[in-house]
Amino acid sequence: MVDVSKWPLFTLLGPQDIASIRQACIFGTSANEAIYITHLRRGEVFVFGLNCSNCLGTGDNQSTIAPKKLDVLSGRKVVSLSYGSGPHVLLATEEGELYAWGHNGYSQLGNGTTNQGVSPVVISANLMNKKVVGVACGSHHSMAMTHEGEVFAWGYNNCGQTSSMAVVDNGEVYGWGYNGNGQLGLGNNGNQLIPCRLTALQGLCVLQIASGYAHSLALTDEGLLYAWGANTYGQLGTGNKSNQLSPIQIMAEKESRIVEIAACHSTHTSAARTQSGQVYMWGQCRGQAIVLPHLTHLTCTDDVFACFATPSVMWRLLSMEHDDFLTVAQSLKKEFDSPETSDLKFCVDGKYIHVHKAILKIRCEHFRSMFQSHWNEDMKEVIEIDQFSYPVYRSFLEFLYTDSVDLPPEDAIGLLDLATSYCENRLKRLCQHIIKRGITVENAFALLSAAVRYDAEDLEEFCFKFCVNHLTEVTQTAAFWQIDGNMLKEFICRASRCGAFKN
Repeated sequence: MVDVSKWPLFTLLGPQDIASIRQACIFGTSANEAIYITHLRRGEVFVFGLNCSNCLGTGDNQSTIAPKKLDVLSGRKVVSLSYGSGPHVLLATEEGELYAWGHNGYSQLGNGTTNQGVSPVVISANLMNKKVVGVACGSHHSMAMTHEGEVFAWGYNNCGQTSSMAVVDNGEVYGWGYNGNGQLGLGNNGNQLIPCRLTALQGLCVLQIASGYAHSLALTDEGLLYAWGANTYGQLGTGNKSNQLSPIQIMAEKESRIVEIAACHSTHTSAARTQSGQVYMWGQCRGQAIVLPHLTHLTCTDDVFACFATPSVMWRLLSMEHDDFLTVAQSLKKEFDSPETSDLKFCVDGKYIHVHKAILKIRCEHFRSMFQSHWNEDMKEVIEIDQFSYPVYRSFLEFLYTDSVDLPPEDAIGLLDLATSYCENRLKRLCQHIIKRGITVENAFALLSAAVRYDAEDLEEFCFKFCVNHLTEVTQTAAFWQIDGNMLKEFICRASRCGAFKN
């Protein structure tokens, strides 16, 4: 769980205010401005700090150490927030509205003027009533993405920006704008006035891009990490301080795949989190240059920027959970597989799992029917299970207590089978999510086959796209050659319709 009090600016708030925060962002050239949304009363929005360029949006130019409420934003669920170095702020709501305020010397607010935005205003010009789902700010320019995948840009444009990057849905990466440090990854340091595809990443399917002040990181769907651009502080993690004009793979020797990367244009710091929960950082660290990824004691990439970055900004809009007391859900989780309170045992592969009949009846229609129709209260309170493995069945029972699943992709296939048999649709979706996060070239076709077998359409589409994006490697795996002829024919026909075999 992220603790916002790790950021120095939040020490200005009392415990009650800290406990009320649901989302937060620290920004500004000195990390002296903050915005946060509470979990009370449908979400009230507060700001405090230095108020450079009216970036707090309070309607005046006054700094404040006491939080001030932005009434115009209260009750609106925030889905995306970003800030520039002016600073200026962009915010998108769940309804698709775009708000902007702060520095506007280069028209980066998109309101048709160059006057500072003293308070949040809705920006609609040229968006043609589109629903905005994401926003991003450069130093003095802005971008917004609509629910249809369109990208709009405005603001400072002296280099065609400026140093902007985008990932399209097939995993290709495009860059444009200022490129003096090679931060676009195009193999040169010339500015780019229109979006240009990074050919050095051809053959890779990129899931996430993170951009620092003058460097970039890319994470692929196989958990591989690439870096390029400026490297004065070791922010590329290559072991030296030489700039890289083209993407270079780093952290290749790590056993656990990378699932998240982090950087922001206010700092020269980089971070990554692995699937096993390890958090690494490199680059500028409190004045030092860390040239290789360093394993930290932290549990999330957000804490890297609170503890090590200068300034101590946030690289994204932060979301918090609160566990001030033991909730009903937490109590149920605590009692799973507890011999002291259970009244029923499952025996799987010779191992026992202790559960509570009442909870199973409440949470699962399969057990409700079984206990009401076929259960004899005088029977021995042990149920033998032989059609599923112990890890799979234990995970299923734990899901009924916790609403979550923690399994490797290979076991998630078995759990997907169970979920299908028991008509547990939410569990099916969770299994599909696990499988997506764990897909590799080696297991991709086996996962695709399982998705088809269990009628998981969304997962099937995901696995199919992965196989097409890595077609050469996938067709050389054992899983590919073990499939039956009908499925092979169907895959080839479908891949052909997608243009996979074009010259």
